[in-house]
Amino acid sequence: MTYTMKSAFPLFWVLLAVVGALLRTRRSPSRRAALETWQRWWAVAALGCGSLWMTVAFLVGPGTMADTIGFTRSPFQFEIAFANLGLAVMGLRAASRSATPRERVTIGLGAGMFLWGAAVGHVHQWFAQGDHEPGNTGGVLIADILLPAVMIFLAWREQRLPVAGPAEEQTDGAAGHGTSPARLAERT
Repeated sequence: MTYTMKSAFPLFWVLLAVVGALLRTRRSPSRRAALETWQRWWAVAALGCGSLWMTVAFLVGPGTMADTIGFTRSPFQFEIAFANLGLAVMGLRAASRSATPRERVTIGLGAGMFLWGAAVGHVHQWFAQGDHEPGNTGGVLIADILLPAVMIFLAWREQRLPVAGPAEEQTDGAAGHGTSPARLAERT
């Protein structure tokens, strides 16, 4: 595989989430419904499937993964596999219908602690060691930063939507963008 293909592969899961959400939300009945769909696609495809793929890759091909990252094979790769399995489970939980925006923010923050730490490590290896291997400075670096950030943003955005009844839901919150019932009561 070429450097570009190896480097870009982690972004496949991001692309899958974006395309899936775009197709699914074409005729969304409301902003809230569209946002919910985006969160689910992001959680299951980008975080869940992407992390599950990394779990399998680190367990089945640890030598290949070490080469792709620019490291020597290490027992820590087994631990990285199971850290990714934890992210996959969190992503699948965030995709469930019963997951709340607050829970999704928490899952995004949990994923961020691992993935943003990994991103810092990738950047450090890039500048300190000149590690430009595709598994260190390519798409994985972008994915490590984007996955939790987008998940947190989408859940935060849903929390900011007004609580609406069925009639208001159809009009995307006739009360106004970001207006809560408490603020509406204050105005009257």
